[in-house]
Amino acid sequence: QVQLVESGGGLVLPGDSLTLSCVVSGRAGTVGWFRQAPGKERDFVAAMRWSDGIPHYSSSVKGRGRFTIARDKAKSTMYLQMNSLKSEDTGVYYCTADATPLIATSMSSEGSYDYWGQGTQVTVSS
Repeated sequence: QVQLVESGGGLVLPGDSLTLSCVVSGRAGTVGWFRQAPGKERDFVAAMRWSDGIPHYSSSVKGRGRFTIARDKAKSTMYLQMNSLKSEDTGVYYCTADATPLIATSMSSEGSYDYWGQGTQVTVSS
């Protein structure tokens, strides 16, 4: 059993930075972030295996270091550092985990994950 508690969402201006946190309780093989924009489906943002910490990103956030996923094993916490935020980054961000270490090609699939946080709202608006 894995429990996830997110924090860090809020209202920011375009171009601002924001860091989301997710406390991971229990043994997680893979952890990640998805987001759901208003009126749209939930989409993959980033993920990593808890053991090796190698990040995998969606094409929408990859490049220019806009988003960075990281974890602190000692604090059992995962982070999503978001820079140069745009209005299209607005949505509810969900922390997710699965007990198994997923292969990279499975990380972007919502159905690969068994555990979800409650979600935290991120609004990017001027």
